[in-house]
Amino acid sequence: MNKLFARILACFLVMSLVVPFGLSAQTKTVYKQEELNQILAPIALYPDDLIAQVLMASTYPLEVVEATRWVKANPALKGTQLATALEKQNWDPSVKSLVNFPQVLNMMNDQLDWTQKLGNAFLAQQKDVMDTIQGLRAKAKTQGNLKTTKEQKVVVQDRVIVIQSADPQVIYVPTYNPTVVYGPWPYPAYPPYYYYPPGYTAGVAMFSFAAGVAVGAAWGYAWGNCNWHGGDVSVNVNKNISYNNQINRNAYVNQVQKNGQWQHNPEHRRGVGYQDQATASRFGQQTRPGPDQRKDYRGYTPDARGQQAGTRPGSRGEGTQAMAGQQRAQGVQMGAKRGQSGQAFAGMDRSGADTRMSSERGRASQQSMSAMHSGAAGRSGGPGRAGGGRR
Repeated sequence: MNKLFARILACFLVMSLVVPFGLSAQTKTVYKQEELNQILAPIALYPDDLIAQVLMASTYPLEVVEATRWVKANPALKGTQLATALEKQNWDPSVKSLVNFPQVLNMMNDQLDWTQKLGNAFLAQQKDVMDTIQGLRAKAKTQGNLKTTKEQKVVVQDRVIVIQSADPQVIYVPTYNPTVVYGPWPYPAYPPYYYYPPGYTAGVAMFSFAAGVAVGAAWGYAWGNCNWHGGDVSVNVNKNISYNNQINRNAYVNQVQKNGQWQHNPEHRRGVGYQDQATASRFGQQTRPGPDQRKDYRGYTPDARGQQAGTRPGSRGEGTQAMAGQQRAQGVQMGAKRGQSGQAFAGMDRSGADTRMSSERGRASQQSMSAMHSGAAGRSGGPGRAGGGRR
């Protein structure tokens, strides 16, 4: 027995030297509780159905950016036309479901740093995220600021606070001041993030609801449901089938759900790195790249003369000095735009800006390549080839 104990002790000491104490905890806990409260404060009081979609969609930040642009470019699409157009888009269903809610999409797009933090937290600490939402709801309810209204129903079921729409076919998105609605904030070093849409008056304690959104074709993709007791989001691809019967639901079954639970699809991540090594390993990808690596991810590769060639992420075409100049100019314009935007989410990391820059530079590369191909075709006199570089 003494020899066996000695061997076990020796093995433990060796493992302690190889794996530093506390490493496993670090890989599982990406955000502290005060940070989770800070991140989730702006959406914790959303209706359950909507918050489930936001949580899933936040793990696909580039697709959120694309969907926001697409909605602005196609404001007239409704009903059957919208259903047909959405099915052609290669976005995750959770992202498609938010097309009905421009206010939510705009928030996620404008505050991309926050969106990435939300997605990172949900991927790494799903149960902690769900528990934190419940904790914030309890605070708001205790303060008398979360109650049933003509827009929503607030129900306590088995010590779980459920928020439902008063009308299942109409969803109201609440806007509120987190510094007031939750009562005294217990983490001065981590003030809550918030987002005010145009027209909202800061400092108002009670809820403010915009016009109700009549859920339509896009809501046919809203398959998530908050599983509060399980600490995750459950998924049923046959949910909301009456809103959109043009969806090939069988094609999504293996992509979005596993044993009834939501399943993250790394393909829709579009190359955006993960926050921590444990999450990256789960999905077979790398952690979020550093500054030098992000430059490579954006499509920049220094050539022998110190110049830079730009390519769209995932493409194999080579760039030119003109292309790089155009991309740098776009970066300056975007930086100026960010400086003029609201500062409610100030103090966050730059990962969202890098993701947006990646998307912008990819588009610039694509447009420049199209122009180059068009010019070459025109000089060669080849009929029908002028648009060959376009997609």
